[in-house]
This record gives sequence, structure tokens and C-alpha cells, in this order.
Amino acid sequence: MKKKTMISLIPPTGPGRPGTLFLMLVLSVAALPSMAIAQEGDPPARVARLGYMEGSVSFQPAGENEWVEAVPNRPRTTGDKLWADKDSRAEVQLGSATIDLAADTGFSFLNLDDNTIQIQLTAGTINFRVRELDQGNTFEVDTPNQAFTVQEAGRYRVEASENGDYTVVTIRQGAGESTGNGQSYTLHAGQRTTFSGTTSLNAEVEQVGNPDDFDNWSDARYRRYDESPSARYCSRDMVGFYDLDDNGDWHPYSQYGNVWFPRVEAGWVPYHEGHWAWIDPWGWTWVDDDRWGYAPFHYGRWLSIEGRWGWIPGPIAERPVYAPALVVFVGGGPAFGGNVAWFPLGPREVYVPSYPVSQAYVNRVNISNTTVNVTQVTNVYNTTIVNKTTTITNVTYVNRNVQGAVSAMPQRAFASAQSVTKTAVAVSAQQLAAAPITARAAVVPENQAVLGVQANTANRVAAPPQTVANRAVIAKAAPPPPPPSFAARQQALAQHPGEPIARQELQKMAPANTTTAALVKRAPPAKPATPTPAPKVSNQPANRPGNPPENSAPAARPQPAQPANNRSETNRPEPNQPQPANNRAEPNRPAEPPPARTDRPPSVQPNNQPEANRPPATNPRPNEQPAPKRAEANRPEPNRPVEPQHNQPVSREPNPPPNERQQARPPAQTKPQPNPQKPEEKKPDERPKSPE
Repeated sequence: MKKKTMISLIPPTGPGRPGTLFLMLVLSVAALPSMAIAQEGDPPARVARLGYMEGSVSFQPAGENEWVEAVPNRPRTTGDKLWADKDSRAEVQLGSATIDLAADTGFSFLNLDDNTIQIQLTAGTINFRVRELDQGNTFEVDTPNQAFTVQEAGRYRVEASENGDYTVVTIRQGAGESTGNGQSYTLHAGQRTTFSGTTSLNAEVEQVGNPDDFDNWSDARYRRYDESPSARYCSRDMVGFYDLDDNGDWHPYSQYGNVWFPRVEAGWVPYHEGHWAWIDPWGWTWVDDDRWGYAPFHYGRWLSIEGRWGWIPGPIAERPVYAPALVVFVGGGPAFGGNVAWFPLGPREVYVPSYPVSQAYVNRVNISNTTVNVTQVTNVYNTTIVNKTTTITNVTYVNRNVQGAVSAMPQRAFASAQSVTKTAVAVSAQQLAAAPITARAAVVPENQAVLGVQANTANRVAAPPQTVANRAVIAKAAPPPPPPSFAARQQALAQHPGEPIARQELQKMAPANTTTAALVKRAPPAKPATPTPAPKVSNQPANRPGNPPENSAPAARPQPAQPANNRSETNRPEPNQPQPANNRAEPNRPAEPPPARTDRPPSVQPNNQPEANRPPATNPRPNEQPAPKRAEANRPEPNRPVEPQHNQPVSREPNPPPNERQQARPPAQTKPQPNPQKPEEKKPDERPKSPE
């Protein structure tokens, strides 16, 4: 009945918008996601969230050049960039997917809307799980030499090399396709495929092996989602709902359904511990300080019940629509003492967006987040949006007169994203009673509002190397133009205080031939190709670099003391190097290292081919500085099964030097290799078998 009532009350729409009959057909199909009816010009109903981070994680807002310290709960959208520095990790959450960033990883959204998730991975490693992929939707990961398109829900891992010449795609569950340089490869579950080259795309496929430490960390994060008790009360498409589990309690109320009560100190009120940031195309956006403070401030409604603040989620059957802050504003301007104030919306109260939207959007953002009378939604839409009357009259708000519910701060502090807790001011009951209720805060944002509460850290935090930041990626889907800078739109924002620029106008303001646009190259039309099986060798060549899993024993690095057939790409003996028969180690004698090569410097690898195995230099030559060690998460130990080794002596390599790092493809997990610099002392039970 709810959907039928809603449909019958929607009046015919104007030119260029779907008619009433169309909306009736679409909305009557329960299986069709509510996102599907978004109209052109409406902002996305889906927004990502930086939900968790450890170590040093930096953030660059869309259109800006400054890197600032990242903060949890900041909504992420098209053009936003993240950099997870060494020994760092981060988790980006969407309603239908979770994306984990390993250390030394450069990540951004080329596009994020209701139908597309397009990721730019310039270097590093991401794990991601796609929980749901609606028909016609796109999930794409673009790296320097290929574009990987997810074809079904599942668990995936993509690694982009630091120098941009290879990508590794691992599929534990699901399927996908990699495209680049006129070739496309279909990938399946259980495969790990390495794509090498920049002028041509070569693919080698092998079986997926055991997970490493980064994979296990991601799996533990996924289990929080799967096992969350809050999923009984919230839609699983609601970003951040599982953070409610450890920070509050659910109680049923006959009048409101299930209500979540946060475990907070006495006197706590919603929308007070945090700051306001300016994020286009929504404008003023609330960013809460509490780790759990995302879902309750962008979905649902708040209500004071028996002296405690409780949060009421929207209908569990509806796909939630993101809102920047579900509040109404009070006063503003000189008549209110130069302050701006707000309080949370209560159940069944209409949220009025301050940004340009269609009537269909106003219906969806309200119906998905509360039980609301659609006639009231229509009336408010016509009054505040069609007639452009920002002042809301003849509405009694349940939270307006609750003790402490109204928060206020000076406009200058509001405009510069300062902490509400630190700058809050008191307003009298007389001021509140006389002040008008408005749909938006009529405050012109300052540049600090775009950077957020950590604006004072601009360009004083870890940032990706320029070679990584300025590296182009291959894209299959055409991304939208990069957003304009805040400086380019500041004048237009000043003309309409507190009102964001429409999405179509933002796209027109985007400068042509920007650096960001030049860093995305469209993949040419592709023909299907078949990947080559990776060679099965008993010892892995030195051209697969990587770091050992974190908090684990050092992984065996490839060493040069190998029989001839176990060399790198050529499988040919070194000149004047004697070879044991049948590629076996000689009885009772450890393999000896080959002499150091002198035909080229160690750093030179012509034609992007791996260099033959050599022992690492004990003492670096003059002006040869070893590269700093990266944490496991940038190029984590790849998931390669261990191949059995026969008739070879076994030894364990000592811990690798702290500054040692390799520059080619990541190695598969293998058994430890013999150390060429020190022959192993054999014990009686470790003697190799004699050759047949």
C-alpha cells in the first residue's frame, strides 16, 4: 500500500522528466533498486566512506592540489584521492562493496555514481569484495597498463607495480575481464594473472595459492559485515551500519520500530561532535568525529526518547539514499548574532536538500530514510524547491525544543570547517523561538571547508611520489571530466551562499586538457586473447619482486644459486658456467653461485625483461643507494601455490636487508631458496638424494 499511495500522489512531471505512468511502473517493481530511477542532474545516491585506517593515510579532495591528513567518516566521491603510505592500510566502504588499500597505494575514484564504480590504481595493492553487482552497473579498476572489469559479485585483488609496467589480478571468487593495448582476457575464479608490458599486454595465468597477511586482514574486515547483528535492523546497502554493533544497543519501540541508542556520555546530542565540510555536489556535509558516526548522520532520523537520543533507521527493504546531513538550520545572518545553528530531523519529518534535485530524488531520499507522508513531501518540495522559498513554515519539528538539541557556532568557524565542539556557542530560547527555520545554511564556504578539519596539514603529510601521482592509467569506460578546483567555482558559490552548483554546470566549469584528464587513456577496441600458462619452475626467478607478508617469517627471496633450467626468462646457462646433469644438485655439494655479471649495471633491464638471477650486492657501489623497503601491503606476497621440489638441498634464507627492494613483478609464494653467499651445512637427515 505504501508504494501505491506514493505513486498515486506524484503529479505529472514537466518536459524532460519521466511521467507518472513511468514512475508507477518502475516503483511498483520491488526487485528494482530505487537507485535506478535517478534523473539526470540529481546527485548520486551512493557515496563512499573512509571507514577505517591505520598508519599514515593522506587525502586530496577532488579538483585540489593539496594533500591533507585523512579523517574517518569523510564521504568520498568522484575525483577524491587517497594515499596509504608505508606500513599503512585503509578501508573504503560502499553499500555494495568494500575496498581495502595496502601500504604504498595510490587510489582514487575516476567515477562514482549510482551505476558506476571506476577506480584509478596508480601503484600498490587493493583487495575488494563486490557484494552485489546490479545488471547494467560497472565496477572497473584501471591501472597503468590495463583496465579490469568485474563481471559478477566476488572477491578480488589487483596489484599495480611501482614502475607501472605490470598488473596482477587475482580472483578468489567471481569473474572479470582485463583490457589493454587492443587485447582482452577473460579471467575466472581461482586464477592469478600477471599482465606485463606497456606497449603490448602479455598475460601469464596460474593457480591462486594461499592468502597472505593482507588477504587475511581483509577477510577479517569482511566478516564484520557478514556477521553484524545490526543487519537485522538496517539495510545491508547502508554504509557503515556494522559499526553500530560495538557502540550501542538496539531496542524495539511500538511507535518507531527498532531504535539504536549509542553508548555516549550524558549530555551528548547528535550533530555536535564533528565539523562541516563543503563537498560538491551536495554542499555542506556533516563529518562526525565518532568512529561509528557515519550511518546515523547520513541515513534515518534521530529522536529523544525518555531522555536518551536514539537513532531510527529507514525501512530495511528500501535501498538507502545518502544525504549530506539530515538536519534543518536555524536563523543565520546578523539577526542571529552572526551564528548558524541546526538540529536533527525527527521521524516522519521531511528532509529538504539544499542542492538542485528533482522531485523523484526528494521522494527517494525521504522514503528510504524514514516513514513519511508523501503528500507532505510533495508540498514541501513545491514550496522550498520549485518556488525557491528556503524558509520552512507551518511545520512543527519534534526536536526543536528538546533540551540541548540545537547546536550553534559562529559563521566564520562554520565556513572554515572548524570543530563544532571547540567553537560552539550558546543561543537563548528567545533567539531560537524567533529565528526562522531554513533548508540550508546560507554560508559561503572558505577553502578550508573543502580540505576539511585537517586543512592545517596541507602539503605537510605523506604524498605519493610524483612518478606515481602523474602516471596515466588505462580506462575502458569513459570517466566524467575532472571536477573544477574550488578557486574556479568560488565566485559562483559566493553569489548564492550555501547553495551548491548544479552538476551540469560543474562539468562545464571543468577546464579542458587538465593534467587529470591527460592521465586517463581510453583502451582501444580489443580482440579476445588467451593468457599463457605461467611456467612451472621449482625455484622462482628474481624477476618477481615483492615483500614478505607483514608479521610473518621472511619469505624466501629468489636467489641465483639455481640449476640451469631454473634460471629466469632465458633458461640458458651462463657463459662458461658448468651445469650439473639433469638440472639436479650434485650429491653432497651445495649449489655454487654464478659469477657476478659485468655486461650491464644492476639497475638496467632492457625491454622491460627481468634480469638474470644474481646475488644482491653486499656493498652498494658509489652513488647506488638501495631503495627504501616498502611494507608488505604495496606489493603483498602474491597468492601462488607452492610447487614441490625434488632432489635439491634445502636452506632458509636469513632476513633480507632492511633497505632491499626489487622492482619487477611480485613473486609467488615458494619454498625458501638456498643462499648463494653461504653454503648450507647439511645435517644427516637433510642430505639430498643422489641423482637417478
